[in-house]
Amino acid sequence: MIGWLQGELADPWQLDKRYGLQLRCHGVGYDVQVSHRQWLQLPAVGTPTALHIHASIREDASTLYGFSDRHERDLFRELVAVSGVGPQMALGLLGAMAPSELIQAIVHADLRRLSKAPGVGKRTAERLAVELRSRLQKRFANQLDASEFEGGGAGDGDGDGDPAINLEGASRDEVHLTLGALGYEALEIQRAMRAVAGLGLAEGAGAEDWIRECLRWLSRDVA
Repeated sequence: MIGWLQGELADPWQLDKRYGLQLRCHGVGYDVQVSHRQWLQLPAVGTPTALHIHASIREDASTLYGFSDRHERDLFRELVAVSGVGPQMALGLLGAMAPSELIQAIVHADLRRLSKAPGVGKRTAERLAVELRSRLQKRFANQLDASEFEGGGAGDGDGDGDPAINLEGASRDEVHLTLGALGYEALEIQRAMRAVAGLGLAEGAGAEDWIRECLRWLSRDVA
């Protein structure tokens, strides 16, 4: 199984909404698909190039997908493991935002941002958040800055990991997914949860209580 190729960049190509290149290695030309974002960043033809490869082998076709970074390839593999997400949709997600941004959107259940990728609807965005949130948070924590998993940079005070928010992980995810499905941005949700926690919501309150109180806070005319 091909996992990595090094050669000379040749013949970048575009076919409808698919993007790729030919990588010539020791007299053999490999056609490799890449994301639109990566395609736009390709160096000049003839430049020595190395790509981490995901090989898809089917009865009717064999396709190579290329990534400049191994962690991006690993993220691609996580995406295509989700029901309803194929290689083209996964490339569309990676083409719409950088890997760190995509992981952050999934971890924080930012459905609006995920839905901006080609072919990704709200239900697919919800499925990505539900199925991948915990795995991505664990798998990529060492490769990405910890602040990306805490709802913002240090000092903004809007992270959903604030110790004042007495809510279990699964219930917190439910709050994020429900409010995200209603059209609220991740940062709005985090601010609402922090505000509700500051109002002294009972420690034993469940997800429904948090959703109700967050909606009440979000409906206010808050600057």
